[in-house]
Amino acid sequence: MDTLAVLAIVSVIIVLVFDYTNGFHDAANIIATVIASRAMQPVQAVVLVGIFEFIGPLLGGTAVANTIGTFIDLSDLRPILSLTILVSGLGGAIAWNLFTWAKGIPSSSSHALVGGLIGAVLLAVDAGHVVWGVESLFRHGHVTGVMKVLLGLILSPIIGFGVGYALHKLFGLLFRAATPRLNRKLRWAQYVTAAGLAFSHGANDAQKSMGILTLVLMLGGFIPRFEVPFWVMAACAAALTLGIMSGGWRIVRTLGFAIYKVRPLHALDSQLTSSGVILTASLIGAPVSTTHVVASSIMGIGASERPRAVRWGKALEIVMTWVITIPAAAFVGAVIYALIQALIQRGLV
Repeated sequence: MDTLAVLAIVSVIIVLVFDYTNGFHDAANIIATVIASRAMQPVQAVVLVGIFEFIGPLLGGTAVANTIGTFIDLSDLRPILSLTILVSGLGGAIAWNLFTWAKGIPSSSSHALVGGLIGAVLLAVDAGHVVWGVESLFRHGHVTGVMKVLLGLILSPIIGFGVGYALHKLFGLLFRAATPRLNRKLRWAQYVTAAGLAFSHGANDAQKSMGILTLVLMLGGFIPRFEVPFWVMAACAAALTLGIMSGGWRIVRTLGFAIYKVRPLHALDSQLTSSGVILTASLIGAPVSTTHVVASSIMGIGASERPRAVRWGKALEIVMTWVITIPAAAFVGAVIYALIQALIQRGLV
């Protein structure tokens, strides 16, 4: 087996490992409010979410995969160099996911992926191999490349906050005369909304790995053009689902309890808000962060009810993590690329 084939196999494995870490890192985003509101036991939540996470990527199309797979352009590089860059960028994203998971910090796997790949590309070649999308936006009004990725990641939490705020205000008015017995119905309703959130998360997040995996196949010469094969969809769906089934209990505590005290109506509103925002983004091909959307929806819901009860200090910590994720993952991705090159020069790889 030649070097290119070995590197391609390693790249595929690392993509699926990233997808797995994305799953157990983001599991908390989906099940946190369900568990905090006592609508389900952890095992029930994980099983329900796991089922719909697997279905989401298979039925959610490939618009996000196309966006992620084309924000860097490595087509004019040697295949071995291209795959080394991808491996390094994915390594940076995986390292950041593991670090923030260990610390219980709800960071964005999407930001980590983008940052890791940009860092590896900038060190290996130059900024011209990153499709920034700035010129396309201002000259033609067409959003593409990194600009499309960043707009989705920046706007989605703002929309999540606003929709969460408005939705909770609306439901507060509709249920203002309700008795505590309503909580039982709200908990049952979360079986539907949690499933919807899991489906939308799978449809968006698995596509990021689908895009990178398809790029690996194209750069390695295994497929003629960028077109996501079905087995790639199935493999990424399976890896993400396995990660979800592993859980992410450290982050559950942060999202479910540390921002605002979540009760059944809050949980239902957060799940409706998050699933709506994420599914819409998936349909238009915008990769978004489930972490950002869920956390910001909880902040918006809390602000609409009792702003002083929102733990804004914890919210600020989360926002700061969002800000540093791309540069931090970029740094790690660049370091991993430098290490691989050093090993190659010494004949160890």
